[in-house]
Amino acid sequence: MQDRHTDRKRYFNELAATSERYYIPYIENFVKIVPSMKILEIGCGEGGNLLPFARMGCYVKGIDISVNRIRQAKEFFAEENADGDFVNCDIFKAENVEPVYDIVLMHDVIEHVHNKNEFLRVARSFLKDNGLLFIGFPAWQMPFGGHQQTIPGKFISKMPFIHILPVPLYKGLLKISSVSQAKIDELLDIKECKVTIEMFRRKAQEEKLEIADELMFFINPHYEIKFGLKPRKLYKALSGIPYLRNYFTTSVFYLLKKK
Repeated sequence: MQDRHTDRKRYFNELAATSERYYIPYIENFVKIVPSMKILEIGCGEGGNLLPFARMGCYVKGIDISVNRIRQAKEFFAEENADGDFVNCDIFKAENVEPVYDIVLMHDVIEHVHNKNEFLRVARSFLKDNGLLFIGFPAWQMPFGGHQQTIPGKFISKMPFIHILPVPLYKGLLKISSVSQAKIDELLDIKECKVTIEMFRRKAQEEKLEIADELMFFINPHYEIKFGLKPRKLYKALSGIPYLRNYFTTSVFYLLKKK
């Protein structure tokens, strides 16, 4: 496990830096972000992705199912003297949903959700008619698409592609590596929730979301601050090959709008 998975303020700062350097410029290729905008993040965690939007004068709101993450988001925003509204909520049980947001963010979240159709349907319900939905996720078959890097202090956390093994083999490998049962259950849940590029495109269409843009990365933009690696887009020829592209896409960005 990397230190950033336990040092949440560091993780908050890293997310804020990546959001400022890459998410906002990507979105601004399509719409200029101005202070009057309302920004919502579903699965906001500690809120790092929202900090640059708040500093631009936007109204920002974060929703997360974790009580601790929302508590940390409020603390970290206060430390940064930034304004943000953070709510502990199960998005599937959200009440008084209104389509008032110019931009809805969901980054590294959908790969943890079982009912992806309902998740997209709820996200769509928050959007203004001319709003944009920004979604980013790692393609399932990429080297660490199973989030095995989060295993605490184990050599196995550095082993790529093990998550695509059949369930009995994957589970057995985790057990003989002395991974805790709680962590095994978490990783198997991630395996069950997996999302590929092809799956996502199909589900977006089913939920009447039009893909305004799609951008695949061979080197995830967040790897710049994590590992000092310069982001690289996936080669165009490779990005056009269904299924195979998932093995090389460490992150994919989508901008979607209501049909």
